[in-house]
Parts: sequence; structure tokens; C-alpha cells
Amino acid sequence: MPPSNGKNAQKTVPLRSTDGGYRKGEETRVRILNAALAAFGSKGFAAVTTRQIAESAGTNLPGLTYYFGNKQGLYLACAHEIVASFRRGIGAVGEAAGGALARPLAREDAAGHLKQLFAALAHFLLSEAGAEDRAMFVQREMTSPGPAFEILYAELWQPGIELAAALLERAAGGRLSTTDSRVRAVMMIASLTGFRSGQRVVARTAGDDDHVAQITAALNEQIDAFCH
Repeated sequence: MPPSNGKNAQKTVPLRSTDGGYRKGEETRVRILNAALAAFGSKGFAAVTTRQIAESAGTNLPGLTYYFGNKQGLYLACAHEIVASFRRGIGAVGEAAGGALARPLAREDAAGHLKQLFAALAHFLLSEAGAEDRAMFVQREMTSPGPAFEILYAELWQPGIELAAALLERAAGGRLSTTDSRVRAVMMIASLTGFRSGQRVVARTAGDDDHVAQITAALNEQIDAFCH
């Protein structure tokens, strides 16, 4: 609606003009995203309605529509949020490793970067808040590709696998081909995602303790075995 003229125009206030309004709006958006990740992860895209998600987030359907448009828009926003959360969690470690690969890199240094990368990934996948919902969402897209598959592949899986494989190939000193390195990188990443999705089984067999340190140590042993 165009602004009115005259005295009324001076009283016109933008819908979200204050810092508090923007902050509240962002909090609502985050609540909707978190509710959507949990719902889509546990039930799948087809079994969830936007009304259910809005109710779970403590907002109304027009509020959800305002931020995300429709159900597919919200679903894709969940995929982008997962990518963004990975970048927040392990982006600095990944950037350091990528920068190191751009220069001559000794085998032991490549192995060190690979260990740091997997230590950060293990902590992110197994300890960070919201990890279970993200893992369930991703697992569904891997086993039954939907609207978010290409986003996750292009922005998360492919670059992550390529980075780990390049470090592994460099650390192995030419003993592994590019294909061999990629296969091993996928195996190592899959071991972490499997640990996340099988958390309840792990708790029954190995207890409820935080196993990140043990997992990281086991991954380091794998890296050493590949590289020596």
C-alpha cells in the first residue's frame, strides 16, 4: 500500500521498525525452522503440514507463510540451514585445510589437518544442539532423495568429501588414487553419521557417556593406518 499524504503520513510506522521487532521476528523464524527440522526429520516431507509446524513453533500459519512461503520453501530453508550450521560448526577448520592444500603440504601436515577436520565433524555431529534433528533430515534425503537433495549434495556432501579425500590422498603420499581416497573419505564420514543415527543402540551397548573423544581417537588411528 502506498504511503498516505498529509498529517497521517507523519504517523506511519514501518511494520518492523525497531531493533526489538527485528529480533522478535528472527526468533520466530528460528523457532519455525527448528520445529520444521524436527518434524520433517521424524516424519518426512509428505506426512507433515505447515499448520502442525506453526503450532509446534508457537506461531500461526500466516507467520510461517510470511517467512517461508509454503511447505516446500520451508523444507528448502531447512536444507540451507543445515548447510549453514555445518559452516558455523566446522567451516574455520575446513577453510584452514583447504588453504593448506593450495600450497605444498607435507604428508604429516596433511594428516594433521585431516585429524582436525574429523575431530571437528565428530563434535558437531554428536555433541552440538539440534544434531539429531539435522541428522534425521539428512538421512531421509540420502535414502529417499527429495526437494533438498541437490542443495545438500552440492553445498555439503560433495565439497566435504572432496576436501577429506584430497587431504587423505596427500597424506598417503601417492599410495592412494583419487577414487580410493574418495571411497575412504566416504567410509569415514559415514561412520560418524551412522554413529549419530544409531545413538540409541550405542547408548544401550556402550553407555550414555560422551564418546566423542573415543571416536576421534579411533578415526585418528584410521588416518594413521591409511597414511603409513
